[in-house]
Amino acid sequence: MKNKAPWHARLARTLAIILPIFLMSAALGTKFGVWGWQLGLSAFGLGGRVLIGLTALVAIVSIVLILRSGGRDGIGSAVFGLVVALGFTGLFAPTIMGAGNHPIHDVATDTTTPPAFSAEVLAARVGGDANPLNAYDTPLGQTEQFASASPPLSEMTTADVVREKYPVLEPLAIGDTETDAAVNALQLAMADMGFTGIRYYPEAGTVEGLAETFWFGFKDDVVARIVEGRIDFRSVSRVGQSDLGANAKRIMDLRARTAEKLGL
Repeated sequence: MKNKAPWHARLARTLAIILPIFLMSAALGTKFGVWGWQLGLSAFGLGGRVLIGLTALVAIVSIVLILRSGGRDGIGSAVFGLVVALGFTGLFAPTIMGAGNHPIHDVATDTTTPPAFSAEVLAARVGGDANPLNAYDTPLGQTEQFASASPPLSEMTTADVVREKYPVLEPLAIGDTETDAAVNALQLAMADMGFTGIRYYPEAGTVEGLAETFWFGFKDDVVARIVEGRIDFRSVSRVGQSDLGANAKRIMDLRARTAEKLGL
């Protein structure tokens, strides 16, 4: 008859099962408005790291105790706990490092005159208590959100950070492509990416859309401006300080999809 696994091995297995449930709950609870994004993100980030560390610690102690006892009962549960903890450590590490590599949440291909959002988007951002849209030539340390930042970040402008962190970002040259064709390509590309609220403003020559992240449901505003044979792009997160590179990736994806639809 097989002996029952020791309590510490069972605890390691239980923690390993709870871990993904906890992380998914933190994210989806934010997405569906069960709690605010600050609480959800803190639970996911800080709470997740604590739970990962606890799971790994219990699993390691359990493995040591089992091996020292000379038996093997429960070793599978303990190893399972350690593998799950290490797996989530691998997922968290890029996120933690990414925050430092991507300190801002407003990215554009034109850092001198970034594409402007419509009055509707500006109103939605104010009404939703979103991040303010800072001037690209203002040092970040002079803004409310980055007031506690240290040099060199505090001395850099948004334009400086975009040029340094995302040197590959550039507008899409469309030559003599008809405006209507460019607008249609942008709208189709945004729709393919799951954007909602896609609108075209002929006076400004801009196409806007709203992107939403899958797990947390974070909303990011996106605008593309068609002018003088080129399309410039801008993507801005409504909440959070670091975007973990999401806005730059979105711009590159949207640019590539638009170019493909135009046959460029």
